[in-house]
Amino acid sequence: MNNIKEVASKLNLVEDALELYGNYMAKVINNFVEKDSKLILVTAMTPTKHGEGKTTVCIGLDDGLCKIGKKSVAVLREPSMGPVFGMKGGATGGGKARIIPEDDINLHFTGDFHAITSANNLLAAAIDNSIYWDNKLNIDPEKIVFKRCLDVNDRSLRDKFDITAASEVMAIFCLANSLEDLKERLGNITACYTHDNKPIYARDLGVDGAMFKLLEQAYKPNLVQTLEGNPVLVHGGPFANIAHGCSSIASLRLGLSTSDYVVTEAGFGSDLGLEKFMNITSRSLERHADYVVLTVTVRAIKELGMDNLLGHIDNIKQYNLPFCVTINHFIEDNEEDINNIINYCNSLGVKCIINDAYNKGSEGCIDLANYIVTEGLTKESNFNYLYDINLPVKDKFEIIAKNTYHASSIEYSNEALEKLNNINYNYPICVAKTQYSISDDKDIAGYPKDYTIHVKDIKVQTGSKMIIFYLNKIITMPGLPEVPNFINIK
Repeated sequence: MNNIKEVASKLNLVEDALELYGNYMAKVINNFVEKDSKLILVTAMTPTKHGEGKTTVCIGLDDGLCKIGKKSVAVLREPSMGPVFGMKGGATGGGKARIIPEDDINLHFTGDFHAITSANNLLAAAIDNSIYWDNKLNIDPEKIVFKRCLDVNDRSLRDKFDITAASEVMAIFCLANSLEDLKERLGNITACYTHDNKPIYARDLGVDGAMFKLLEQAYKPNLVQTLEGNPVLVHGGPFANIAHGCSSIASLRLGLSTSDYVVTEAGFGSDLGLEKFMNITSRSLERHADYVVLTVTVRAIKELGMDNLLGHIDNIKQYNLPFCVTINHFIEDNEEDINNIINYCNSLGVKCIINDAYNKGSEGCIDLANYIVTEGLTKESNFNYLYDINLPVKDKFEIIAKNTYHASSIEYSNEALEKLNNINYNYPICVAKTQYSISDDKDIAGYPKDYTIHVKDIKVQTGSKMIIFYLNKIITMPGLPEVPNFINIK
């Protein structure tokens, strides 16, 4: 590994801008001015349990851009220890397209997740404490809407806990535009309600200042490196199936201030991470992606069908941005399967490029990098949001349900319907649903259409400024699989 000071110099970051965590990791003080950089968003088709390598492609493309002489930085989310010990394993890429030091990044890193968990649970403790000491705020113990969180998969905690990556504090951490915005959003968290149904906010409990101090240091983006010594910003870690699934605004702004190209990813498929990047993150960032890369694999196409790829292509087209498909190549892929995917994309008028980042690092992504720079980014862009933020909540969700999930009808639980009729916030929608299908049912593969989506609950997050729609059987505290990944950690 290169010393992190040497890595920082590639972004023209002087030593005074760094707070070192040993020789290979640093936090960056971001006081830079954004420039006219190009923002490239990497998404994917519906994932299988094998993983399609979206992070690997993101890192490989960044290395590829650096290889052809471009000033580029990758901006990624921090791994959650839930998936690290659970089903997915680490989130630092794969093969020759990885970020390092892997063990540190995958586990405690610079302590950001611990800070977010602590701030979250401090608010939960403040609610209980206020009730214990004569309940001067008249809190109804039956109307506490804020949960504790923990950064592990723990099935027995589901009733009272979210996983940290799904918490509102994580969302606030990632969507805040500045330290001032961070503090204001923390104070605006709806913690509970009084007996006469008036909201109690974190600021009413006097805890927002302490929460802010717990997060102040963590809010600085983290700098690490790829295997090839190129800079990578890793910051924030919201899940894309139950949260908004994108890196922090702070890290994206830093990337846009220090590089000509910023390569970032949005979690899971285009129906989740990409939709949320376009309609939630882009609004907070106050700019949209310039280009989209859709990651596919031969293995996933065989499992989910070519029409699943079509579903994600259709989703991307709605935003009027230039894009291409990239086949994340594995050594077991055969030429006929690869050609079938390329020919199918060509029949749709979509460019398809093989990348071999896993096996070859930057060398395996030169074709993709060159195409994006010389042709892809020259194509016409006319970005539009999927919905008007000022539409009624029900209308906004219906647009997502019909245009992104391709459902024909929506069925609300009584609880969800009651909440829906009482929401009057002009916030974007964040859908919590399975990642294993475009639909809300993990067992429906391919490109489902003309079915009913089931909304089981709705929650307004007044701190993150999102309205969460929980679909079907989605849960916010995962359990461990039968054979957890921690078995493999020695």
